[in-house]
Amino acid sequence: MVRLFFHIREGNRMSKDPEGAEFENVEAARMEAVRSARELLSQRVLNGEEIDGQVFELTGDDGTVMATVRFRDVLRLHER
Repeated sequence: MVRLFFHIREGNRMSKDPEGAEFENVEAARMEAVRSARELLSQRVLNGEEIDGQVFELTGDDGTVMATVRFRDVLRLHER
């Protein structure tokens, strides 16, 4: 199990995930980030907000970035 934090970066701004969550591995966390980004994007589209430029940075307890998920890329990804 690995504990990762889903911080959202938008340019120079960062919204930090204060709690994090445990996942079986980094790939499982990345797939959850894809699902979460899709949910956030759907709300932004409905609200007429910008949908480009946000990135999930999945970090460990020590702040090391383990994976990134660009929101615009989740529109093209296919889950298996």
